[in-house]
Amino acid sequence: MPFIESFQESEGVYTFLFEKAKDVTWKAGQHGLFTITHKKVKDHTRPFTIASAPEEDVIQLTMKMSNSEFKKAMLALKKGDTIKMAGPVGSFHLTEDRPTILIAGGIGITPFRSMLKQIEAEGKSQSKQIQFIYLDSSKSYIFQDELDEMAKKTSVNLTYLNDRNQLNKELDKWLSTYSNDGHFFVAGPKSMVEATTTYLQKQNVPRRNINKDSFWGY
Repeated sequence: MPFIESFQESEGVYTFLFEKAKDVTWKAGQHGLFTITHKKVKDHTRPFTIASAPEEDVIQLTMKMSNSEFKKAMLALKKGDTIKMAGPVGSFHLTEDRPTILIAGGIGITPFRSMLKQIEAEGKSQSKQIQFIYLDSSKSYIFQDELDEMAKKTSVNLTYLNDRNQLNKELDKWLSTYSNDGHFFVAGPKSMVEATTTYLQKQNVPRRNINKDSFWGY
């Protein structure tokens, strides 16, 4: 995948854009295994969610930066450098036509950006109720302007929160309306995903109705 450009989204978070070959596709929300080839680095292959939708003409990776050799090599990419992608893989994608709630914590926004862009592109959002909650204690809300525009063009309800207690209250509202019959997607830091999953299970939401994607922050 030839590198196009990178830019900073917020403090410590960067987006990287790559050319997409015509035969490459994925289900919105899935991740790929990406391998650094322009530099010799330890642990040269890492999994990352593809933040762009299959309908878009680029492959977008958005990640929290760190001092790892891999992340430093990403920042050193120059136009025309290439990285390899294997996959895509993962079951973190929309499948069922029933009420769905999407819950993002911090950098866990990336699979949901892909999902919402796909919903917007397909124009089929009226067929089911989708609630999207974006929890970010730092209030940086990556992609906020873009998310707001997508919400206007679809039937997705969008809520921004900065406190986990607020999240639990929103989940209670959802459960009072749809009982535990909805489908829950949770993505973000491991602690946030586990806490949210535990809360839902205490409210008698079946484990099969919860799809989770933990970000380890390497």
